Amino acid sequence: MGYKLGTASEAKLVGVHPDLVKVVRRAIELSAIDFRVTEGVRTIERQRQLVAKGASQTLRSRHIPGTNRSGKAEAVDVVALVGGKVAWDWPLYPRIAAAFKEAAEDLDIPIVWGGDWVNFRDGPHFELKRGNRYG
Repeated sequence: MGYKLGTASEAKLVGVHPDLVKVVRRAIELSAIDFRVTEGVRTIERQRQLVAKGASQTLRSRHIPGTNRSGKAEAVDVVALVGGKVAWDWPLYPRIAAAFKEAAEDLDIPIVWGGDWVNFRDGPHFELKRGNRYG
């Protein structure tokens, strides 16, 4: 534990809602698994590519600024790092999610983990929970 976000991850957080940035930064400190932010802000063109590949099911992604009231991206994707190398093994992602959920609770910032979705499980995905505070 006690990991830190690298420069590339911090760059991916530019344009992401400040509350979600706080959660990501706290989660990396709490996480038993190192991770990197792979995507924050996403263009509609990129989203179309992901839908075409079956990697997403919507063109109204929370990664796209302007699809919500805040005008910021309200979602991030991460990838696990084991020994400094990218790892997609599913059992790593619930462990990362536990850190995100603890961080969100500590900061009183409600989030949703894509791995909890029933119809389209997305382990690397985290977003601000829709409701009174968020789009």
